Amino acid sequence: MKSDTEIWLKKYSEEFLRDVGISEGQTVLDFGCGSGYYTIPTAKIVGSKGKVYALDKNRECLNEVTEMATSQSLSNIEIIKTSGEAKIPLKDVSTDIVLLYDVIHSYHFSPPIRKELLREVYRVSKSNALISIYPRHMDLEEAYKDLVRANFLFEKRLFKKLLHNGTLVEDYVLNFRRK
Repeated sequence: MKSDTEIWLKKYSEEFLRDVGISEGQTVLDFGCGSGYYTIPTAKIVGSKGKVYALDKNRECLNEVTEMATSQSLSNIEIIKTSGEAKIPLKDVSTDIVLLYDVIHSYHFSPPIRKELLREVYRVSKSNALISIYPRHMDLEEAYKDLVRANFLFEKRLFKKLLHNGTLVEDYVLNFRRK
């Protein structure tokens, strides 16, 4: 019997990410990428003309991303190890999309640090960049307000099947655009 993670990667991940707004040739930041269950399918979608920055503080998770990328001959992923701070070590206006999946909540970032993180997301995002958040452990309204206060424009709310901690769930994802 296949695990939910295997089912996600084989059946749902690419369709989900395309529905979110990822397409060929884009530059994507997967902030707090974990084991890469969004990174790997994103890299497949953006293809050789695109790039995915896989940023996380956990070296073991980043090693898993590297192993999966190598096993699938994906060379468009750049691993970025951080100390868990809100600082993003990328150039200004360098990304088309930022994924903030299951990271934008108080467990990882207190409200003042979350504000700092969103300033960084704004800084590295190109004009009209897509900011897609999965606020699993945070009230949707609070997440919405945080992003609007950070000068992002709400685009849409999606209710989709996605992966959370190795389990397939149906939940909300919020999409915003950088002004």
